[in-house]
Amino acid sequence: MARANDRSVAAIVGSAFCTGRAQLDGLVPHPVTTRWGTVELYRLAAADRPAYLVFRHGRPHRYLPHQIPYRALAQALRELNCGALLTTSSVGVLDAAIPLFRPLLVGDLLMLENRLPDGSPCTMFVEPRSDQGHLVLQEGLVSAALGEQVREICAAGGAPLAGEVIFGYVGGPRTKTAAENRLCARLGMQVNSMTLGPELVLACELEIPCVALVVGHKYSLGDDAPGGAAALDDRALAETLVRSREQLEQIVLAFLRRARPVPFANRIFRFGNP
Repeated sequence: MARANDRSVAAIVGSAFCTGRAQLDGLVPHPVTTRWGTVELYRLAAADRPAYLVFRHGRPHRYLPHQIPYRALAQALRELNCGALLTTSSVGVLDAAIPLFRPLLVGDLLMLENRLPDGSPCTMFVEPRSDQGHLVLQEGLVSAALGEQVREICAAGGAPLAGEVIFGYVGGPRTKTAAENRLCARLGMQVNSMTLGPELVLACELEIPCVALVVGHKYSLGDDAPGGAAALDDRALAETLVRSREQLEQIVLAFLRRARPVPFANRIFRFGNP
């Protein structure tokens, strides 16, 4: 069994990090071959422990949300012995009281169907295997211990969290209709996006502790309210992603440098185990 100090940390970033120039120096390409395919991660050279950055859309951006190789990325993190995963997203905000361009901790996930974009079940246990089982959520998909670390990192960096939200996963690649966003809000979603949800589920099946951080870059209130997507042209929308990245970038880097792996607080129930 690997020692605690051999465990790595990782962060997953999205489209905001493909818009403009992210200040991410010292990244070394690190391809990982898994049974789900080969994916390229990036190792942060200046870190005390192995630390990896994942560009979920590729670098440069080449995967739309429904094309992301979710299983391969999750398996790669498992093979790198990840003990602390931060996954991030730029999100649409469904609650007018939630501010834009402020970091928000994800407290829970609302994923109406446990499916990947290709329609298959959102699970690593696709075929019968000796290691398969049921993910039993004893603390939830997000780790409370990692959440405390993120709170400390945000406060120390002068960007304290603006709150905790319920994240809704609604697959892409198209945006939601106004009626769909209104329904999402009624169901309890406070923010939503086309990614992040599958990453939490698959990582937890592989017993990787997770935490999720989002930044609202537009309002998705079901109308043409100021700050809503309907009021933004392509250039203005790209600028909102730049502002989102600016909020997340230093937090992500600090997490990769300072995060400490934690025990996995859920469990996998496997039939036949004593």
